Amino acid sequence: MEAVVCQPCWTCRNRRIQCDQSGTPCAKCEKAGVECFDKRPLRWVKGVAIRGKMQGHSYERNLERPRAKSSGIVKSVRSPKKLSSAVVAASASKSLPFTLLDPSISNLDQVSRYYIDYYNERICKLFIVYDSDRNPFRSLISFGLKDLVLQKAILALAARHHANTGRPFCQIQAPTSPGFINANRDALLFKHQAMEALTRVLGDEGSDKSDTTVASIFLLIFLDLLESGSEGWNFHLEGAKSLIMSHQPLLGSEAGLNNGPGQTVKEIRGFITSQIHPSIETLGATLLRPKLLSEFVATDQAETQTHEAIEKSFLGCPEFLLTAIQFLSNERDAIAAKLPDDTTVQAHIQDTTAMLELIQHFDCYAWASNLPSKRCPANAVDELCTLSQVFKLGALLYGRRVLDALTETVTEQDNLLSELLGLIDILKDHEALFKCVLWAIFVAGLECRSQAQKRFLVGSLEKFWIATSCLNVINAAKILHEYWDQREGMEISPRWIFDIGNLGRDCLLI
Repeated sequence: MEAVVCQPCWTCRNRRIQCDQSGTPCAKCEKAGVECFDKRPLRWVKGVAIRGKMQGHSYERNLERPRAKSSGIVKSVRSPKKLSSAVVAASASKSLPFTLLDPSISNLDQVSRYYIDYYNERICKLFIVYDSDRNPFRSLISFGLKDLVLQKAILALAARHHANTGRPFCQIQAPTSPGFINANRDALLFKHQAMEALTRVLGDEGSDKSDTTVASIFLLIFLDLLESGSEGWNFHLEGAKSLIMSHQPLLGSEAGLNNGPGQTVKEIRGFITSQIHPSIETLGATLLRPKLLSEFVATDQAETQTHEAIEKSFLGCPEFLLTAIQFLSNERDAIAAKLPDDTTVQAHIQDTTAMLELIQHFDCYAWASNLPSKRCPANAVDELCTLSQVFKLGALLYGRRVLDALTETVTEQDNLLSELLGLIDILKDHEALFKCVLWAIFVAGLECRSQAQKRFLVGSLEKFWIATSCLNVINAAKILHEYWDQREGMEISPRWIFDIGNLGRDCLLI
């Protein structure tokens, strides 16, 4: 049979080199570490025009974003406000100005364009360790321009984050300035529209539950982090898991790729699957009531990358530590379900002790050194080593309390706690990494006893709020204050691994 030869890819043509036409991606693009496009991709450029007199000119955005008449559907803006620009392209700069060069943008009103800009500038780098040209959140923009559910989820995320930025950490009431009130109304409207559109898609048995549907549900989990962290994230998570496990086109052959370049869709699907489990589900489950979440087994686990890609990681926790934390969480659930006899208890003690030894011997520096580093900052190895040590110490604190529950003892962990607090303090100067450590801060809070430690952790939570504007951190602070008040003057109890789920109201603290 005669071999089928692919057409030269656009990327190689644009780089002025000869494409080997080996497939998508082609071998030359893979070797160079660039994304392989068969056609000119959708792109954003600086300024309102790519050529002509307006080339390079842009509009500056006013903090008080354009206000539209809110009547269920945004129809028109009261006055033409200034929009900033943003770039979704080859650089991960702090400033991302853009004008979207795509016919789909003409169907959006000025308010929606503003929030797509905001999402691109602020949200895409918020939920990833290091922002880069391979940021999966940014890849969703082009799909959102063609999919109503995903578009509304993107707009809701942006509007909610913007509304949150007007609220101080210590202020209970929502901000009262007109700009932030408008953003709050926008967030509620876009969320309502997203949920309505999602309900229609899920309720239509004849409709295709596409990858963008799962991506929309995935974004709604992050929306809940911005809203509170306790208002339904677990239902969204269960829905996303159910769709992933039950719809083969989401996981299977190239025939199921129904949007955009196949490789991009495949990468987004892999990112969502890998972040749902183990990152969100594993760390989230440790502080919930036992067995609140169902077990998730993705059928495409064999397709996951051999090497961890830090530029596509939500929290940057090493896979081994996530696996270990999941094991410890399952041990906690087994204890809560009442182990049947002493023989079973001893088996669990041995297994938990062995896992704690493996965690203790985990080499954080070796892990950070072996990560692909082409798109990471120059000092990323040291930074990521510190980040992984934070997760390692958090896992040890949590795991030893699980072992205490099995052995009915109380282990002194002051040295471990002090070491963890020191590392958290170091990461305060690295905002990109500090926004990843809420789980470890909270675990440290459950272990601390001195007023100085408590003040430090409250300050850390405020710093986290400034970096993220996620309301789940305010819930975390409330839960810790309530726990500290209950335990005032009392010794540390290993029972917090069980009790915190009820106290925390099933809050997602990541």
